[in-house]
Amino acid sequence: MELDLENPLLSTFHDSIPSLFLIESDHMPSLPQSLKPTEFGLSIRREAMSLILHLSSNFNDPFLPYLSVNYLDRFLSAQPITQVKPWVVKLTAISCVCLALKMKETGYSVSDIQNDEGFIFDMETIERMELLILGALQWRMRSITPFSFINFFISLFKFKDPPLVQALKARATEIIFKAQNDIRLLEFRPSIIAASALLSASHELFPLQFPCFRKAISSCSYVNEENLVNCWNLMQEIAMDGYESVWEGVSSSNTPVNVLDIQFCSSSTTTISDSGKTKNTSSEAAAMAVAPVRLERDQKRTKIGCFPNDNSLLLPRIKQEKGPLEEKSVPRAIYS
Repeated sequence: MELDLENPLLSTFHDSIPSLFLIESDHMPSLPQSLKPTEFGLSIRREAMSLILHLSSNFNDPFLPYLSVNYLDRFLSAQPITQVKPWVVKLTAISCVCLALKMKETGYSVSDIQNDEGFIFDMETIERMELLILGALQWRMRSITPFSFINFFISLFKFKDPPLVQALKARATEIIFKAQNDIRLLEFRPSIIAASALLSASHELFPLQFPCFRKAISSCSYVNEENLVNCWNLMQEIAMDGYESVWEGVSSSNTPVNVLDIQFCSSSTTTISDSGKTKNTSSEAAAMAVAPVRLERDQKRTKIGCFPNDNSLLLPRIKQEKGPLEEKSVPRAIYS
């Protein structure tokens, strides 16, 4: 059955949540924490990712390259490429895309993917490489990704307005797509990445309500708060990169950020008191929203190190690690 990244286990929403958190680590790259990626390993990953994006361009599905890169990262962590052979990198990229197409039940031909450019591989060669990847992934192809947890964490926010849910989900999805480029995030569980992306999105779109969202997620029994803080620090850096245009105009009360925050306040407040006076109206919410957002503009390049309660504690941010990958040789069978 076709793989849906939001529901990989084909279960009902409430039944699948405990299982997702239980087995998500089985769908992560197996790179030991003591090992650090080398520049060679990083260059191989960058080249393979670029090829995957190019090979996926004929298919109108943004989740296809994401799933393909998920397979790539899990494969390279178990079976790293140790020699500079461009055809090996391309064969690996093609095979990851083919496996993702099969899991998503998308019809394709080999010529659709290869575009008759550079090295051309026949179907038998690709299938042999697919088997190598399947073995490295232990045939766990229904990948559990951050998208599998988005709806669960959004449900903790108690939204009443569907358009606001869609705005938050859309921005979090953009951040998750962008975050896949950063190898530093591979150490975090998919659920933590999803939670961090939603916090980053809510920090941008609903700054007035952000403390409530932060508390809802950090109080979740499935979430390790220290890992959440570390991942969110990194996610803020990724999310803000190239997103400055949103903040340049926030002094106007008519920006998307202010409008969404005001709309949230308006849709979730009680308007009439027992005395008949209006309380917490949208106009008051607007006045309350403008000041925090202007402050956000001035501090847009400042990273928040932790989730403050009564006192602020700055936790050290994750630094990009550099070092050697574990050396394993790729079986020669696929090259003969």
